[in-house]
Amino acid sequence: MVDTGKIPPEQRQDTVTRLRGTLAADRNVAAVSPPVAGPSGGVVVMSVVPRSSPDARATTDLVHRMRDRAPEVAAAGGALYVTGQTAMAIDVAAKLGDALPLFIGVIVVLALVLLALAFRSVLVPLKAALGFLLSVGASLGASVWVFQEGHLNGLLDVAAVGPVTSFLPILLTGVLFGLAMDYEVFLVSRMREHYERSKDPAEAVARGVSSSARVVVAAALIMIAVFGGFVFNEDPIIKSIGFALAFGVFVDAFVVRMTLVPAAMALLGRRAWSMPRWLDRLLPDVDIEGARLPAPAPAGSAARPEAGEESPRRETAARV
Repeated sequence: MVDTGKIPPEQRQDTVTRLRGTLAADRNVAAVSPPVAGPSGGVVVMSVVPRSSPDARATTDLVHRMRDRAPEVAAAGGALYVTGQTAMAIDVAAKLGDALPLFIGVIVVLALVLLALAFRSVLVPLKAALGFLLSVGASLGASVWVFQEGHLNGLLDVAAVGPVTSFLPILLTGVLFGLAMDYEVFLVSRMREHYERSKDPAEAVARGVSSSARVVVAAALIMIAVFGGFVFNEDPIIKSIGFALAFGVFVDAFVVRMTLVPAAMALLGRRAWSMPRWLDRLLPDVDIEGARLPAPAPAGSAARPEAGEESPRRETAARV
């Protein structure tokens, strides 16, 4: 679309004609429609049909080359705009791609801080963040292998291969982060609780896994069944989202949390629960497990107080 409102009337036709000829000469342009002016005559619209598919890299390059012609139109006094469904999809994909590193960075940093507060450890948060990134990478890799490279097309009834939808990484990162941290807290909080009581890291790992494994397995199987149900949808976007989430939950629950986390905790031993003194003084102490609560009083100590001793409540009432 060309806004010719500020171009001198005698130059408008020549500017639009030269622009159409430049676009038609592009190596990836199949056709350019004749210019169509709006009712006021100040806006002219042309349709450009590329030779490549909407998702191809060549189409993205074509959109960028078309926008590079904007200074030429601006020099004549007009304004050039490139829009349409294909151009908007390219813009959205670029915006999401630029935001993804920051999005993942914020999530990882928050996870490190919160887990450090909860477990008074440096290695436990690092292990949890690395496991989360491993799950996301495995899920995205499997999605590309199936939907972009065309493997297992017959089994999953994928009609045609194509690029993974642009918002899948953002969606997968957000959902999988919440589930991964749930499974991590289920396991490690029980380990921490037993370690505070026994000070035996090997026993803490064994007790923590044995007491939390069924909860993690049941929760993971429910989410895999829910997300896996979307794989049978005919829409390729819904199918790819369901597959990515189901595969990501499977990897995170059974490979990362149930296998790699206990193995890493057993290898780290007491070092898993250590924290530098300067960092320990800097972070607020959040006693989630209640390890420093006073021990419950024996049953005999709850007997009735001596007759010569007044209870605090009675003494307060007498004062009032």
